[in-house]
Amino acid sequence: MQRLRSFAFNAVLWVSGALLSLWCMLVGRFLPDGILRAARLWARISLWSLRVFCGIRLDAQGMELLPQGGCVIAAQHQSALDILVWVSLLPRPAFVFKKELKRLPMFGSLLEPAGMIAVDRGGGRKALRHMVENAHAAVAAGRQVVIFPEGTRVAPGVKGEIRNGIVALAQGLHAPLFPATTDSGLRWGRLAFNKKPGPVNVILHPAVPSGLSREEMLATLTRLYYD
Repeated sequence: MQRLRSFAFNAVLWVSGALLSLWCMLVGRFLPDGILRAARLWARISLWSLRVFCGIRLDAQGMELLPQGGCVIAAQHQSALDILVWVSLLPRPAFVFKKELKRLPMFGSLLEPAGMIAVDRGGGRKALRHMVENAHAAVAAGRQVVIFPEGTRVAPGVKGEIRNGIVALAQGLHAPLFPATTDSGLRWGRLAFNKKPGPVNVILHPAVPSGLSREEMLATLTRLYYD
């Protein structure tokens, strides 16, 4: 039964995503924030179907900490579900994403027009500077920059590696930086078709102090993510 329920959810996820992506390609990119509005609608439809079909519900805590203007969210990454979560929770998110995703059919071509921030993970310091410049512009426009400091999904109970991109953002932007933790991988595994019922807990923690060294920043995120 759970496999059938998961199939129904995946059908809603992919069909609604394809239809909204097509709308964005034809119309949405010509409207102010049109792609972002479509993405938020897709996320809310998907989270609704996830709750109805799979019994997975979102419990988000600490969102009252977010300021009115721009900021940076350093989000723990366990599942593809994390994308839906932050798209639904934030008014104008700007995700930092690996540039390879631009090659995805339909969806990939909409990332940069939506104001998302591509990064070349093999590009060294130049790529980091380019990421910081784009993130600075997004924050100045009042957007919430979302970065997954681990760089990839890390299963629950596994200790990942915090990459230097978050340090570059923390040191290069004059904006509050909020760590966020999750247990989404318990419900939606990396390669798992079946989704497991239960709550998904997302916690936005208070902003880290400004001026942290690289070592202090990495130690702070490591403690929150894995302890």
